[in-house]
Amino acid sequence: MVRKSSFPGAIAAVAIVAGHLASCVSASADEGARGLAYAAPWPGSTPGLGVNKLAGGLPSTHADIDTEHIFGFSMGSDIGKPGEIEVEFENVGAFGKRSGTYAAWANLNQVKYTVSDNFRIAPGFALSGQRINGVPGLADHSDVAFSGAALELRYKLVDRAVAPFGLTLHAQPGWSRIDDASGMHIAQYGAEFAALFDRELVKDRLFAAFNVWYGTGGTREIATNLWRHDSEMQLQAAISYAVQPELVLGLGVRYARAYDGGALDRFVGDAVFAGPTFSYTISKEVGISGTWQMQVAGSAVGDNRSLNLEQFERHQALLRLNLHF
Repeated sequence: MVRKSSFPGAIAAVAIVAGHLASCVSASADEGARGLAYAAPWPGSTPGLGVNKLAGGLPSTHADIDTEHIFGFSMGSDIGKPGEIEVEFENVGAFGKRSGTYAAWANLNQVKYTVSDNFRIAPGFALSGQRINGVPGLADHSDVAFSGAALELRYKLVDRAVAPFGLTLHAQPGWSRIDDASGMHIAQYGAEFAALFDRELVKDRLFAAFNVWYGTGGTREIATNLWRHDSEMQLQAAISYAVQPELVLGLGVRYARAYDGGALDRFVGDAVFAGPTFSYTISKEVGISGTWQMQVAGSAVGDNRSLNLEQFERHQALLRLNLHF
């Protein structure tokens, strides 16, 4: 039987930012409608001549802070300017199980190309590494290897420069030959999808994001030739404050639910992560960002102990380096 989550406080925290993003729609309906009429960011529509004129008259704040990477694990809606090329090195670490020694590292290296005002493409390849010793249910393992490839596609549906909030749709199909969590040799085919909302709450200073993520995949274990399917859904919220134009600090919260089955079929456990975020622009061409989040609540089906250390870890961290050309 699927258990209901017992984290109303955490869910409420995630929902706060979503409320901020949604509340502005009715308050700015007339102005937003006029702006969107010029921007025409919706699928199938054709931008008119008013797009460039309107964008040209906007305050410079929208160009000064790119919101994509100021929220840690959560993402902002910005995708860069047409013709922009960006190289990104994203590193995610996961640490700590119920017992034993556990550390896993997943690295994704991408080249991002912004095709137009609304569309970006980013092919990439992945590396992974694990150091596992004495963890029940996992074989002792220590290795670093090439683990797979992915293709990220993003479409900006609503531009925050001309609307009360921004919304970008994200899709990333991928293939993996190594399981990031265990180091096991696999053949995995899957994809992740997301809706990325953000809003500028205080001009030039305070920004908020709310993401809905869904991931699904089918995995064949090379050793046994058996297939399994799993999926995960996450609600993410973050708020970030620009201490200086080049330095942004904040707080991120994520609520994750894991399922056995590719379509959110059988719930097996959930977890809440929270922690500080940062983004620092070293120069016009170089930026770093990241977060360290700790599991603050969680449960696994059939396990009454605190936290969920079956499907998730005690700590998850991210460090990202971006080079702009």
